[in-house]
Amino acid sequence: MEIKNRIKELRHVKASELLPNSRNWRRHSNAQRTALLGGLNEIGYADALIAYESDDGLILIDGHLRATTTPDTEVPVLVTDLNEQEAGKLMATLDPLAAMAETDHDMLKQLRNFAEIENDALKNVVDKLILGDMLFLEQALQADETGEGIPFPKFEDFGEAHVDGLLNFTVRVSAEQRMGIMVAVNENKRIDDVSSTVEALVNICNQYSNSVSKSS
Repeated sequence: MEIKNRIKELRHVKASELLPNSRNWRRHSNAQRTALLGGLNEIGYADALIAYESDDGLILIDGHLRATTTPDTEVPVLVTDLNEQEAGKLMATLDPLAAMAETDHDMLKQLRNFAEIENDALKNVVDKLILGDMLFLEQALQADETGEGIPFPKFEDFGEAHVDGLLNFTVRVSAEQRMGIMVAVNENKRIDDVSSTVEALVNICNQYSNSVSKSS
């Protein structure tokens, strides 16, 4: 099977000259922008933006946040020969495909220690991913912006629980508390060999209940 190479060239372009794509579906928080800027300051540009050519100029496919964060910088851009529809197809699939990769939390922790990340915002992104999954990371970043606690999801949000009296029970927890909960959940999954977050939470509650009963 022959795979096409759609990259025409690597071009260095002032970021402010790149045109945003009107079909860009990604929205970026201030927390993400701060972390990105921390990475750029600590490491620099080591990855290229992606664009395609139009009559009006280069239109971004990937790299909108980097372009708007460093508008006066000459940035590396992979210029493709994609047409508008093909560019849309790449935009729709690039991030979702990357998100399908699973996280080896132990390996990421080793890498974080090896890399010796100095920037606090960037370090926090990695630390939160080590402690939880991407869903919790994104919600924690949003909570960091607003300064409000994160609404811990109702049991039915997990789509598996059938616990009478708990389906409408909701509590609010901070980002730090949520990370602590996820550490306990992941540890319970590892020890008790359960795949469901709800099962892990029920196990933890039962263990706590039993410990309280024994001590009273």
